[in-house]
Amino acid sequence: MDTAGLTNLLTRPGPYATVLADVSQDSENAAHAKELRVRAACEELSAQGAPPDVVAQVSDRLEANVRLPAPVARVVVATPEGIAYDQVAVAEVPSQVATWDALPDLGTWIAARDASMSFVLVLVDHTGGEISLWDSGLPRPTSTTTVEGDELEHVHKIQDNVGWAAFRMQQTTDNVWRHNADKVADEVTRLVRDHGHDLVLVSGDPSSVSRLRDDLADLPVEVVELSSGQRAADGGEHARDDAIRSALMDRVVRRRTALVRRLEEAWGRGDRAATGVRDVADAFVTGRVETLLIDPDALAGHTLDPADHPGLTFGEAPVSGPVEAGEALIAAAVLTDAEVCVLPAGVLGDAPVAALLRWA
Repeated sequence: MDTAGLTNLLTRPGPYATVLADVSQDSENAAHAKELRVRAACEELSAQGAPPDVVAQVSDRLEANVRLPAPVARVVVATPEGIAYDQVAVAEVPSQVATWDALPDLGTWIAARDASMSFVLVLVDHTGGEISLWDSGLPRPTSTTTVEGDELEHVHKIQDNVGWAAFRMQQTTDNVWRHNADKVADEVTRLVRDHGHDLVLVSGDPSSVSRLRDDLADLPVEVVELSSGQRAADGGEHARDDAIRSALMDRVVRRRTALVRRLEEAWGRGDRAATGVRDVADAFVTGRVETLLIDPDALAGHTLDPADHPGLTFGEAPVSGPVEAGEALIAAAVLTDAEVCVLPAGVLGDAPVAALLRWA
């Protein structure tokens, strides 16, 4: 998970109230269950010493109806200064979080979001295309753009044996189709450069898709052709959604496999990796951590004392004495622009945490 969106969170002095809860309420029973979950989370915050005004602000955010299909996860972080972070995603909440502590408690949220990713979905045919920007943790695109191509009076293939005029018409038709695919590619290029997406999923007419792929060849993105889903095809949405899920899962698996391979190679060389809470914390002191690899469940119960790692700081949060190791290492990742990824302890050398380093 890219931690850039969390940077401002640690510009406020703590303590921090963190709640991660299932806020689904797409039925009467679900709404009542949500009310009970929110109440339980707020009671837990109060029991841990959170001030009433902080608890009230968290409760107000959690009680708001986000109007999304279940499952819906919401994380809210608040300090005495107000709400510091509030995000919603279509994701399961394996265990509800409610903590009042010196640092935000974001391990479970990061685990829920680690498999999600942003991507561009392009549906292209001879008449143009539809381009939408997606976050896989949300049920709807964040934006959609329609590209209207140039038109012919009859945009269709003509039989081969009907003479020179038909051949000329065929050439004109092919030129228009290529031009329309180029227009779609131009818009995809603009959106990628403006928004930073690095995954483009493409579906539609085979010849238009082929032309589009050629046009995008020099763009620093991965282009994946979906196995199903034509533009405006009747009944094609379910097949297209299945193809999207398959493509995204394949990328998650490849990304995690690549991380494990990099970690094993770093261990083999004896450099560029740190393993265990103490070694990873020391690597953060020198700003060497490129990617923090954590198993949130395995990290539960481990503590870290900043005094044992001179130079390890947590922004504006005045931390003294031992704190939860997961909270501390994630905060350090946020402050040093390190990515955070979730992997099981079994591939981390049976440690709850490891790190890939920027330099040896």
